Amino acid sequence: MMKAKFLFLIILFSGVLLAQNNQIDTLKNYSFSDLETKYYEYNSIDKIKDASLISYYYLQKAKREKNNEKIVEGYVLMHFNEPFLNALKYLDSVQSFTRDSKKETYPARIYLLRGNLYFRYDHQKEALNNYILGLKYAKEKRNKRQIAFAEISIAYLNNYIGKHYEAAKKLKYYLYNAPYLSESELADIHLNLTSTYLDIQKMDSAKVLIGEGLRSSKQNNIYRYNQYLSLLGLYNLKLKNYQIAIDNLEQSKKYFIDEQSNALSINYSTLYLGQSYAGLGKKEKAIKNFIAIDSTVQKTNNTFPELREVYPYLIEYYKDKNDKEKQLYYIDRFLKIDKKLDSQFRYISRELPRRYDAPNLIKEKENIINELENKKIILYVSICTLILILLLLGYLYFKSKKSEKKHRKIAQDLLKSVYKNSDIQNYKGEHQDTSSNLVQFENTDYKIIRVTSEEVAQNILKELDIFEAKELFVQKGTTLSSVAKKVKTNSRYLSEIINIYKGKNFATYLNDLRIDYAITRLANDRKFRSYKIPFIAEELGYNNDQAFALAFKKRTGTTLSIYLKEIEKTKV
Repeated sequence: MMKAKFLFLIILFSGVLLAQNNQIDTLKNYSFSDLETKYYEYNSIDKIKDASLISYYYLQKAKREKNNEKIVEGYVLMHFNEPFLNALKYLDSVQSFTRDSKKETYPARIYLLRGNLYFRYDHQKEALNNYILGLKYAKEKRNKRQIAFAEISIAYLNNYIGKHYEAAKKLKYYLYNAPYLSESELADIHLNLTSTYLDIQKMDSAKVLIGEGLRSSKQNNIYRYNQYLSLLGLYNLKLKNYQIAIDNLEQSKKYFIDEQSNALSINYSTLYLGQSYAGLGKKEKAIKNFIAIDSTVQKTNNTFPELREVYPYLIEYYKDKNDKEKQLYYIDRFLKIDKKLDSQFRYISRELPRRYDAPNLIKEKENIINELENKKIILYVSICTLILILLLLGYLYFKSKKSEKKHRKIAQDLLKSVYKNSDIQNYKGEHQDTSSNLVQFENTDYKIIRVTSEEVAQNILKELDIFEAKELFVQKGTTLSSVAKKVKTNSRYLSEIINIYKGKNFATYLNDLRIDYAITRLANDRKFRSYKIPFIAEELGYNNDQAFALAFKKRTGTTLSIYLKEIEKTKV
């Protein structure tokens, strides 16, 4: 019988070795990148044995190829699923290989990995120390991902000591503002934020995240799905939907036990399940679950803050049963657990604010001071700029007022001259002479060699008087040659006569006649004044109202609009 058993064991062991060798042969077809992808895929769905085999092959392949960079990655992969002391040795090897590394990920990566390892094995003090160092080096290298990992890990420690609001704030920030984190990293944050919302009784927010988590993980990540199912159980427990909570938790607990998941997942499902049975008054079932938690804690030596809710229930239960032995046993267990939790709680509660919160607050204070200083500078520059603009606007305003006053005075003087001079009011043919009496715009002194004879000049002047008296100058298209024909001379003679006797060139002569005419007619002819400016300009022989306005300003020194306003004031 013994021989048969021994033979069976040899066959079984050989079969295992053969299966492993077959699997290793298969792995030969994979590159380092493929092996890493496969490893994390298996590790995420809790196929720990397969993942460990891949990490072992990865490390051996790297050593055979003497690829130091991949050897480092092999040690990192190996440490994830090893017992605590072995895992620590692998990370020491990582540190040894990367001591002189110039990569931006080192040395922060080592401290962050160590922090996670210590956290996983319930050494919260050492975890905090390593996270703080990891954060320090990550900030020195300005590595956003590592800064995020450090701060997220510190948020978990805040949860550990009951600072759930601070943890929720940090987790929420990185969940929605860190596109540089991978999908799986964000999924971890999502899960932990869900749990934190339940801690602070933000039930609606927790419900939304639980729904999202269940939907996203149902098809491709059964382990994550059951984690959310466990949180759904906690959600219903908090709402006192005890039976629904039990249904959720029995399912998730069975999965974690069957898949030999990490102890913490099993313990939390068991804890919530025990509390749900206690809520229904089923003490025996509640006690069964709480005893199972104590048994796991003794095997793994991993504690968690909620254990403080387990032992008082056990103690009270055996007190009611009058079982002094078990009552004393669980009192002793409670004191040991409480002492450990209290020690870690006090250390983290003291060190976390001193080494993390305080530096962050100081940095935040510096940022606020710098921001305020920058705002002050911007404010002063803005005020100075505004003052300069106001001064400029004030100068332009007073200048425009002064100019307007000057223009009004000119317009008023023009109107006085129009109304005092009866010859201009009647406008019977002596227009040019009367307009000369109105305003002395031109200096008629000249010294020019004459080409025409005096007799010819006098004849041309008489013809020009007729031209002016008949107001032919307002005809559109009037030119030097067209006027020369009317006064029975040539353009050269006409230009000379106008230059000598009128003291101006033909264009100025024509414009002055038109504007002097406009001055008088606008003042005396209400109907003409009521026309729109473009029509008035056309009546005066101008192509457009802009040309008329410019000519008016040049001739009078005031604007057409001001002149018209002064006429209206005078009439009123």
